[in-house]
Amino acid sequence: MTDSKSGAQAPVAVLVGASDVRIWGMTAAERLRRQLSRAGVTDVRPNADGLVEGGRVIALRLDYAYEQRLIEALVERADVALTVDGALVAAGVASQTAPAAIAALEGRGPLPTGVAALDSEGLAGSYNRKLRKREIAYVAPLNAATVDDFEARSFAGSYKGVTDVVTKYVWPVPARIVTKWCAERAITPNQVTYVGLVLMFVALGLFWNGWFLTGLVPAWIMTFLDTVDGKLARVTMTYSKFGDVLDHGIDLVHPPFWWWAWIVGLPAVGLGLERPDLAVGVIIGGYIVQRILEGAFLRLFGMHMHVWRPFDSFFRLITARRNPNLVILTVFTLLGRPDVGMIVVLWWIVLSLVVHAVQLVQGVIVSRKRPVTSWLSA
Repeated sequence: MTDSKSGAQAPVAVLVGASDVRIWGMTAAERLRRQLSRAGVTDVRPNADGLVEGGRVIALRLDYAYEQRLIEALVERADVALTVDGALVAAGVASQTAPAAIAALEGRGPLPTGVAALDSEGLAGSYNRKLRKREIAYVAPLNAATVDDFEARSFAGSYKGVTDVVTKYVWPVPARIVTKWCAERAITPNQVTYVGLVLMFVALGLFWNGWFLTGLVPAWIMTFLDTVDGKLARVTMTYSKFGDVLDHGIDLVHPPFWWWAWIVGLPAVGLGLERPDLAVGVIIGGYIVQRILEGAFLRLFGMHMHVWRPFDSFFRLITARRNPNLVILTVFTLLGRPDVGMIVVLWWIVLSLVVHAVQLVQGVIVSRKRPVTSWLSA
């Protein structure tokens, strides 16, 4: 098989050893097959028989579990081996040296000459750009005694390092429990997303009619499932372009409509705003401007605004996004003043826009003197 993009021979994967441990509802072999497929390797074999001269081989021990970044690094880099506490656990080598490398993984000899033995950080670095956090990729022995720890680490590893305060500090424990439950029952991430979509419309309708406390229940469940679907996709290696577009599309579109519905519903409880048209304008305009500012920063400097400096990462915890706004509305609704909650949200949207505008201007000024880089990649 050849790589359709480059015309080069696609790597072959060899799974070394055996394991009967199940992770997130999958066997170790199935999980590795999914990981390898994500990295472009579809030819997975139990041994090195029939290798094509001049090709590349990715060999992995089944009694270890790997973060995806390590699999991708083994595919991308030549003549490297991964070590954990002195033990050889994986290698990416030329086909002619693959038998010797596999023997080394099995403890039957040394690594072939010219193959560099690297630890996890040496192989894949320490910055996860996709999830916006500084973290060394994990690799760990896999057995019945360690599977819970590995699942905890892999779940934590699926979390973005820079996100809102609810997602970062409130959802992780319950989300892991629900993610595990879904994985063991083969529930797909898209199925979770569809449930969230239904709840999103239910909450919108309840807000529109002034049922604020009742509407906050499906709203919060929807935001929780919005965490679960992404984590389920990552830990089970079942994420897809369609699922990503569906999930992020819903996230991108629905929040201003919730706030709009909230304003429409206030007169039903005798708490209508004096200028609902102005309030809706602030919501829609503020949401659009915020996305423009964030997009401009990303386009100018090649990274998200929220990962530039420690302050920027902190402000992402509380900036006027869906979950922080829901916290404000929930608190004031429990106090019997959903109208005041919306007024506070409106002011918080404006103040957040000011902060983001200043961040963009500061980035432009700094870029004239030196490159703008993330503090997480330092």
